[in-house]
Amino acid sequence: MNLSMIKQAMELKSKMEKIQKELAKERIEVSDKDELINIVVNGQQKIISIKIAPEIMDPSRPDKLEKLLHKTIVKALEDSKKMANERLEEITNGINIPGLTS
Repeated sequence: MNLSMIKQAMELKSKMEKIQKELAKERIEVSDKDELINIVVNGQQKIISIKIAPEIMDPSRPDKLEKLLHKTIVKALEDSKKMANERLEEITNGINIPGLTS
């Protein structure tokens, strides 16, 4: 490895660390179509908050809440992952790096 490659690798690492810090602060908010469930995640796919409207909490139909909650969480995490990949592609110039951009 020559000095130029080492310098480029260090610069890339520094940019990656900066983006990771920024992604930790980014927020994505997703609700179901009736806005009964609201999920907030950050750009690192960590759930920040979950809000559930009281009217969806029917003790005789827990499956309805479970399905809606699952669907909304999956959507929030997918949106967060997409945003993170877009941000990371800015510094990788669109190169797919397994475990990093995929």
